[in-house]
Amino acid sequence: MLNFATIGTGWITESFIQAALESKQLRLAGVYSRSAEKAKQLVDTYHSLHYYTDITEMAANPEIDVVYIASPNSVHFKQALLFLKNKKHVICEKPICSNMAELEEAYRTAEENGVYLFEAIRNIHTPNFQILKKKLDWAGPLRSAMLPYIQYSSRYDAFLKGENPNVFSAEYSGGALVDLGVYPLFLAVGLFGEPEKVSYHPVLLRTGVDGSGTLVLQYEGFVCTILCSKVSHSVLPCEIHGEKGTFVLADAAPISEITFYDSHTKNPQVLGTAQEAKDMVYECRTFAAIIEAKDDLQYDLLKNWSKAVLRITEEARRQNGIVFKVEV
Repeated sequence: MLNFATIGTGWITESFIQAALESKQLRLAGVYSRSAEKAKQLVDTYHSLHYYTDITEMAANPEIDVVYIASPNSVHFKQALLFLKNKKHVICEKPICSNMAELEEAYRTAEENGVYLFEAIRNIHTPNFQILKKKLDWAGPLRSAMLPYIQYSSRYDAFLKGENPNVFSAEYSGGALVDLGVYPLFLAVGLFGEPEKVSYHPVLLRTGVDGSGTLVLQYEGFVCTILCSKVSHSVLPCEIHGEKGTFVLADAAPISEITFYDSHTKNPQVLGTAQEAKDMVYECRTFAAIIEAKDDLQYDLLKNWSKAVLRITEEARRQNGIVFKVEV
């Protein structure tokens, strides 16, 4: 069993801790926060051994094997490097880095120190994603896809009042595409590969980042359209259209339901399976299995998907003059 520690004390960190413990392959060994009170609260809740307010002290602990990073986007790279150089495997919340230069250096550092660097993106590790990928040819030649992820952010009200929450800030590498759009984008890259051409049409906020946007991915013979927003809400499903049939997904993450409709009969066929409520458990199991088996083949696949996604989001930002503070 691998000992893991966490950075961050928000709901996403607690979700990961719960899923990691449920996986039976990871044991919580430490929690870091700048706030001793928040760190101690997590330790008490999940019966960890230690809490830290000094990140370098946690990085130096030889009993920690893996570190999960759920800090603001802009500091992912710096924190990941610290732990990779201390020979810790790193699981970093999406987006893994702000740009490709950071990501390439992070992967080099991981390789130099004999450890793995993973991007935490839950939907591509679920059983329903595997079912969809295996059955994709049922649709025949693909002609279009519509993958929305439109979810009103609980932080947008604060933004409207004049505050600058991290997720809406260029200082913290925020914006709708890198925060929410990556879910359907990983879905597209995992299913269809990297597109031939990318174009992004955002609605920009006063902070210079996108509150919502439409990302168009052009493939040979078909187009995939991704809708993302943190300033509105939608109940639209995802659809993948082929000449022989259409796949309908209840959502891009966690892909809770999949139905296939034959183009001729229009008859629905339910393909999805019931999944764990704490769906991050699947990525926990995948990462632990790769580490323990030293499965470089599977690792390289995930690494290539992360690179493809970041290349796309970086190009989308370049087209629209969205510049993060770490790039200035």
